[in-house]
Amino acid sequence: MNDAGSGAGLGLAREKMIAAGVEPLAVEVFAHYFRLLELGETGMIPESTIDPLDMPSIDDVDVAPQDGAQALRTTAVIKLNGGLGTSMGMERAKSLLCVRRGLSFLDIIARQVLHLRQEHEAPLPLIFMNSFRTSADTLAALARYDDLAVDGLPLEFLQNKEPKLRVDDLTPVTWTKDPSLEWCPPGHGDIYTAMTATGLIDKLLAAGYTQLFISNSDNLGAVPDPKLAGWFAGSGSPFAIEAVRRTPSHRKGGHFAIRKSDGRIVLRETAQTLESDMEALGDLSRHKFMSTNNIWINLAALQEVLASRDGILGLPLIRNVKTVDPSDPSSTPVVQIESAMGAAIEIFAGAQTIEVGNERYVPVKSTNDLLVLRSDVYDIGADFVLDAPGAVPFVDLDGVYKLVGDFDKRFKSGAPSLREAESFVVDGDWTFGENVKVVGAVKVSGERGRVDSGTVLSD
Repeated sequence: MNDAGSGAGLGLAREKMIAAGVEPLAVEVFAHYFRLLELGETGMIPESTIDPLDMPSIDDVDVAPQDGAQALRTTAVIKLNGGLGTSMGMERAKSLLCVRRGLSFLDIIARQVLHLRQEHEAPLPLIFMNSFRTSADTLAALARYDDLAVDGLPLEFLQNKEPKLRVDDLTPVTWTKDPSLEWCPPGHGDIYTAMTATGLIDKLLAAGYTQLFISNSDNLGAVPDPKLAGWFAGSGSPFAIEAVRRTPSHRKGGHFAIRKSDGRIVLRETAQTLESDMEALGDLSRHKFMSTNNIWINLAALQEVLASRDGILGLPLIRNVKTVDPSDPSSTPVVQIESAMGAAIEIFAGAQTIEVGNERYVPVKSTNDLLVLRSDVYDIGADFVLDAPGAVPFVDLDGVYKLVGDFDKRFKSGAPSLREAESFVVDGDWTFGENVKVVGAVKVSGERGRVDSGTVLSD
């Protein structure tokens, strides 16, 4: 590394962040990670340093209904809503995507919470962590729900932003074609910095809330469930994450483990796995559980830990190498400094994990997931909770369906029925009429074509 990186890099980054009005605490957190990056820290977690983790299931836990309802009354809900869905060709909040009957992710989230408030007589504040790109659209979409905001608490707070750094010298990258691409979010681990800097933790504690339920806005399975609220409140744990069993489609994803050196639970992401350990990462019989990013936190414990660390939680570094323009592989290589919200599990003594059913993990990361959600696989009841009466089919669409605009053109008359499908693979450019039904394991292949309305595709 040249002198520009070690001497000027951090100084230039600080100046850029201050000039952009970034919160002072966020600047200090960035500086903490920058110094680790300079020292060669990669955030890697070698297989030799961890053991597999097993855990109890929520199905084996008894929580009295009145205890669950009481716990819900002191719970606040935060949804991570900073994502634009750029990998799906979107330029607005992914949560604005239509899911069913004209309802977006935001509509369903709001209605889930409003129903729970009524059913359990709980204030259950709903707060969104937005980015500067998603704030305006999100608030506009939620304006129809007059009673959603809780007095004295905000409906949103903003995540921070940080400069992308050149790989060659760790100075802030310049990109005159689109200066907004010079910035990136610091990963969802930034939630702790953003909550501290905005005073949200203090406000919630002062209003009598004792615990948080945090989840991603693109996961409609992440409902603030009273049984889980009651389990967490009664556990005495400061921090807990819901986990699901990994499947073959999750082989390359992160997982939980036990750190040998101190017995703490850790969350190892793919970006923290050595190339030589990739086989172990993919061993589903060894590392059985992955994070849903549905997290429960005791607010007093969080406040205490943050105060003891001067507001810098010190989550493990994730060094993410990309190009400054994600759509242009020939653009300047950059490092994005990130951290994961769930990695805080290793910070809290007595933190726990709990196995939940797959119905609590329904993320939409691609148009494959979106097709399943828009189909009849899931029922959406009066409580707006997703329910899959049968198994969820495997869906794999051709690359021509990757972007939402292209996807919508090919399913103009709606998603096919997938309730009786085992798998649905589309190879080639096909358009689909209305009331198409898929039964069993189906593959549609050919350079291009059309599946007419009313067609039943089987095996």
